[in-house]
Amino acid sequence: MQQKQPKQQSYWIESAPQEGPYPALDGDLVVDVAVVGAGIAGISTAWELARRGRRVALLEADRVAAGVTGHTTAKVTALHTLIYERLRRTRGSEAAGLYARSQTEAIRHAAALVGELGIVCDWEDTAAYTYAEDEGRVPELRAEAEAAREAGLPAEFVTETGLPFPVAGAVRVEEQAQFHPRKYLLALVDDLVRQGASVHERTRVVRLKEGGPCRLTTEAGFTVIAGDVVVATHYPVFDRALLFTRLSPRRELVITAPIPADADPHGMYITQEERTRSVRSAPYEDGRRLLIVTGEHFTPGTADVDERFGLLADWAVERFGPLDLTHRWATQDNDSTDSVPLVGPFHAGSRHTWVATGFGGWGMSGGIMAGQLLAEQITGHKAPWSDLYDPRRVLSAVREAPSFLKHQAQVARHFVGDRLAPAGDTSVEAIAPGDGAVVRVGGHHCAVHRDDDGTVHSVSARCTHLGCLVAFNRAERAWECPCHGSRFAPDGQILQGPATKPLERRKI
Repeated sequence: MQQKQPKQQSYWIESAPQEGPYPALDGDLVVDVAVVGAGIAGISTAWELARRGRRVALLEADRVAAGVTGHTTAKVTALHTLIYERLRRTRGSEAAGLYARSQTEAIRHAAALVGELGIVCDWEDTAAYTYAEDEGRVPELRAEAEAAREAGLPAEFVTETGLPFPVAGAVRVEEQAQFHPRKYLLALVDDLVRQGASVHERTRVVRLKEGGPCRLTTEAGFTVIAGDVVVATHYPVFDRALLFTRLSPRRELVITAPIPADADPHGMYITQEERTRSVRSAPYEDGRRLLIVTGEHFTPGTADVDERFGLLADWAVERFGPLDLTHRWATQDNDSTDSVPLVGPFHAGSRHTWVATGFGGWGMSGGIMAGQLLAEQITGHKAPWSDLYDPRRVLSAVREAPSFLKHQAQVARHFVGDRLAPAGDTSVEAIAPGDGAVVRVGGHHCAVHRDDDGTVHSVSARCTHLGCLVAFNRAERAWECPCHGSRFAPDGQILQGPATKPLERRKI
């Protein structure tokens, strides 16, 4: 019997649909604070500011909590792989302690909101683990456990876990959490509206004029005047501080499958081995658990995604036994060059513009933390960890130069090398239904896709962000920019920023 193919859809979005859309902005608007982007960072920031009495507008180009946040693995933890030993080494023990405190406070704050607002979101207290199977990585794990413990986390090095396979060692931190991100955030948005805030979907912001007040312009031509503006679009759609030089995008794949309750590994697990493997479970039907496995990270536009899905599924079956996959999807993260998110004033001259980005795969605790931090700063206060996350912090040769130079070399290779490389042997006629390729037509690079009916769609292959050439992701049927992570539908429409304009149509 042939196994049913998994749905190409996020389980979180399928299992928590919105009751209805929030209206697109259809006129000019004046508010105290405009928040651009309705993922966990934007929603948390808007909610915190509304709670503090500010008139808030939340503007989302697509649907709320349906972008990166709707495709997360939803771990709410302060154990971020191997961050603490690196922070202790590059920024000192005090910085590591501030990072731990800020992330831990975010977890406790979210737990308190779940209770206060009566949010039903499958919140579960559990332990987080960073593990390795390679004995050679045990010293690294021991050092991380020591650094995390010194930073204030209840961390310990262990050799036994709930995983159904042996590990060489692991860092374990208790009192962490996991939840259903959409159920949590949709409840926050409902409460945000009850507090009088304006929420607008299908409202893409394309222009920002800073000042006192600031002025935003939407794709439809409407204006939002705001005393302060927060850019929380995951990758900033405006970049006055050249943050794109300090952010590198990566995609990771996610698969899910039901498992018996007694097969639950009881915890949240991650290893940096094998291009990352992350494991957790969630409540599912008939008393079973839903196994959620993440991994196979890659730069957008640079991998055979179907092949990578196969590798991830093979790994899961090898470790957990026969599985009936139900869903598969991909998520995208932005890593900062020093591994610390960029949250605070947008640039050196900022007085009323703010940014939250660079969460490096830890956007649940990071986004909640960002909401608290930005709300404090916008209302005239300073948190103890404001300087730690400040986007204006000076590039450090010790902690950032290697990552910075590696990222810039990759961008240069795509920006220049992709243009100089031969176009290949692919012709428009050779593109199979469901596939796509970049071909030269009349001396121009065209991104050509043939749909299942055989109809050809052709758009410019130059990303509208900074001009890198896109590549086709066959598994997700999207054009992806390997430089800064913009993603486009086959017809050129924007799926994910930082691009704010679609790919131009091309006739062939």
